Amino acid sequence: MSLPPARPADPIRWHLLLAAVFAVLCAVRLTIPSEPFFDEVHYLPAARALLDMSQALNLEHPPLGKQAIALGMLLFGDTPLGWRSVPFACGVLALFAACRAMWFASQSRAASLLTGVFLITGFPLLVQARIAMLDAVMLGFVMLALWMCAGAVREHETARWRLAIAGAALGAAMAAKWNAIPLAMLPGLAFLVARAWQARARFLTSNRGWPIGGMTLWEAGIWLGLLPLAVYALSYWPFLLFAYVPGEPSGLIELHRQMLDLQMQVLAPHPYQSQWWQWATNARAIWYLYEVADGAQRGVVLLGNPLSSLAMLPALLWCLSAGLKDGRRDCLALAVLYAVSFGMWIVAPKPVQFYYHYILPHCFGMAALALATERLWQRGERLVPAVLVGGSAALFVWFYPILTAAPLESDQDFLRYAWLEGWR
Repeated sequence: MSLPPARPADPIRWHLLLAAVFAVLCAVRLTIPSEPFFDEVHYLPAARALLDMSQALNLEHPPLGKQAIALGMLLFGDTPLGWRSVPFACGVLALFAACRAMWFASQSRAASLLTGVFLITGFPLLVQARIAMLDAVMLGFVMLALWMCAGAVREHETARWRLAIAGAALGAAMAAKWNAIPLAMLPGLAFLVARAWQARARFLTSNRGWPIGGMTLWEAGIWLGLLPLAVYALSYWPFLLFAYVPGEPSGLIELHRQMLDLQMQVLAPHPYQSQWWQWATNARAIWYLYEVADGAQRGVVLLGNPLSSLAMLPALLWCLSAGLKDGRRDCLALAVLYAVSFGMWIVAPKPVQFYYHYILPHCFGMAALALATERLWQRGERLVPAVLVGGSAALFVWFYPILTAAPLESDQDFLRYAWLEGWR
């Protein structure tokens, strides 16, 4: 009798090591600049108002991201460390959770490690983990939810507690930033479609088949539908205690109408606004900082790694093909996640958009690049994988000073990094 193939050993220690390396890289000059920069000027006053319950500020965004920033300030004081500590922690969580999600989805040690490497060297995750904005908080919860969902599909005996965590994380992600809403719908929809396809008329009560044997659709609906909505709603508890809420909405529905109006308002053109096609081609950067700060000329730029951010586009096409033709669910899932998170911005009526709106699609693209790179290696290709990994790492080292507010030699040093007109 032949024995079943041995299951690859879980590379969790390597994932922890990658997360630790990422944490160290993020922590360098985390408190510089010592004054608020870029959109911190909007979120820090909102967090301070939350701590003293004086009034609700920055109403165009849901509250949890600002609550996260306020938590850091409560723990470490109204200081640069306090402002940025929780986004930093959420960024590290996003990196670790992405590696874990890839492991459970693909059962590939190499792909899970490459996911971490490409995310570390890809630029946007590092930059957003070092600033008191909402994006890293949202991203940490999204990746946690995907990790738990992938683990539930792989290990059915753990599905209930994993989906409970996933549902809470999806609700928290939506409560941090609305960008997560389309993604939060996908796990429940995927369960519905898969179960309806297999069970037909009995899809509501059947507990057999993919994605999770032993779980009915109605139970999955509790974890992936009702629980996220409950967590999202609970994040608005401070509005019961604020001394003043602008507009004085009569309830949660009226408050959301007001928030939506603020999101859709026509703003004056911004020098760093961009369009979706500029994100995909990495043609437009944002300078979060470029001035004399803490005794030196410093800069922080948000853009994608010039190599991996373009290489991920053919990788995504390969993932789509492998998912449809070869039945690779891990590849298809990444193609769908990218398409949904990116496509939202193509059709969104929001008048002013920025490159940081691309962070979710960018992360899924890095994971797709990891799968494609592994596939090239399996086919015997050596040069292209080496160039992708080595080249991305080398470019990360070159750009690292301008990603982390290192002292620069002069106010013209940006020319060493602004290779394209759209990067200036």
